[in-house]
Amino acid sequence: MSESASELLEAADIATCRELLRHGSRSFHAASHLLPSALREGATALYGFCREADDAIDQTSEPAQALVTLEHRLRCLHAGAPFDIASDRAFAAVVRRYRIPHEIPAALLEGFAWDAENRRYADFPALLAYAARVAGTVGVMMARVMGVDEPRLLARASDLGVAMQLTNIARDVGEDARAGRLYLPLAWLAAEGIDERAWLAAPEFNPGIARVVARLLEAAETLYRKAEDGIAGLPLACRPAMYAARYLYAGIGHQVARNGFDSVSVRARVGRTRKCWYLTRALVSTLRLPSRDHSPTVAEAMFLVRAVAGSAADALGTAPAAVVPWWNLDARVERLIAIFERLERRERDTQSMRAVGAS
Repeated sequence: MSESASELLEAADIATCRELLRHGSRSFHAASHLLPSALREGATALYGFCREADDAIDQTSEPAQALVTLEHRLRCLHAGAPFDIASDRAFAAVVRRYRIPHEIPAALLEGFAWDAENRRYADFPALLAYAARVAGTVGVMMARVMGVDEPRLLARASDLGVAMQLTNIARDVGEDARAGRLYLPLAWLAAEGIDERAWLAAPEFNPGIARVVARLLEAAETLYRKAEDGIAGLPLACRPAMYAARYLYAGIGHQVARNGFDSVSVRARVGRTRKCWYLTRALVSTLRLPSRDHSPTVAEAMFLVRAVAGSAADALGTAPAAVVPWWNLDARVERLIAIFERLERRERDTQSMRAVGAS
């Protein structure tokens, strides 16, 4: 394929993913316009694959078979041989360009599989494990698209994704229940005297459900505040979009609160005026200085951070190095020399192997 034909195909693939984004998530679509154009394409391709994967499992009568197919598609695109599908080709380019480890999107598919089996979550940690897979993964992959490999910032990216998923769950309680799905922690429901089966058979809003939704949104708010430190550590051009995503999604939770935490009979919607206010706030927040929060992400999502750190280490054949303060120039020079020495050794070893093969 000629270079011009390849460029046209890539542009067409991104356009297809852009349509998926436009129809699938208004909040994410709005926030994506604040990204630099090059990064916007990567984020769009990422969303396109995630959206199609979710639909492939959610909209079939045989989710187990759909999952097997998706896992095969994922292995192929990681191997550089994607299926002849626009979202797969676009995502394959993102995986290659930004070195996204296979474990991250594989965990996303695992979360979709949990959806397919209509899994219930006994307690809040179990729900966090689900949120880490279906949303923390997206946060970490977005961070990779932005060039982030520092564990501290990856942890905050995961926090943001998990917070968004908790907000989605809080907003969709009634909609999910009418579809036979329940994501609220069963232990929280039991503490309110709510029997899950009886409530699912006739889902109605009540004070107990309100308190459970309020607890969920409180947990999300804690993670949104933690995520702000990570956003402040991103490249300047990336911050407006991520702050916009943070405020727009948190704004959904605020609307649920204004509705008396009733997300059973009412669906929270953020109006145009309030969205404009959140976008303005995002632009102002861009100048915020990071407080350098080094706390880990939720325990259930730590495997995501380790996967990226391990992948970066494997690229150089070494364990992840400790963060060197910016003012310690001697240590930074020493590290740079060590990296070059490892690369030179690898090149010499490769040349030696070629020479042996030639003989």
